Amino acid sequence: MPRPLGELEDAVMSRVWEWNRPVTVREVLEDLRRERSIAYTTVMTVLDNLHQKGWVRREQEGRAYRYEAISTRAAYSAALMNDAWSESDNAAAALVAFFGMMSAEQTEALRDALRVVDVAGVQVAAPEGEVVAPEAEGEGSQR
Repeated sequence: MPRPLGELEDAVMSRVWEWNRPVTVREVLEDLRRERSIAYTTVMTVLDNLHQKGWVRREQEGRAYRYEAISTRAAYSAALMNDAWSESDNAAAALVAFFGMMSAEQTEALRDALRVVDVAGVQVAAPEGEVVAPEAEGEGSQR
């Protein structure tokens, strides 16, 4: 499980994930400078640390490197959620509490995710008022 990214690491990785292409220290620096005063060497050190931690790969181009994300933001978020959940002494209670904190938009995203994953034995109820087509004869049923 990855350690949570620090504030500056997250700011740098957010750009790498958003741009979804190899980036240079200079590109990240220029974008970060829109929000804060920061030195080139600081950004270079953060990207080097992210490389050593396995978050980015790098390829030398001239005297500089281009950095590219190894994993996605979604995979990072999922790993953090899984780690937090696995540390609970009552997984069911942790999920109930988590679901209780969810916004309507997050609840809909959960419904969509469960439809995609098709978790065995879990039925996803349609939101109130939504019509769900019955399964065709013979599909999904055993007689």
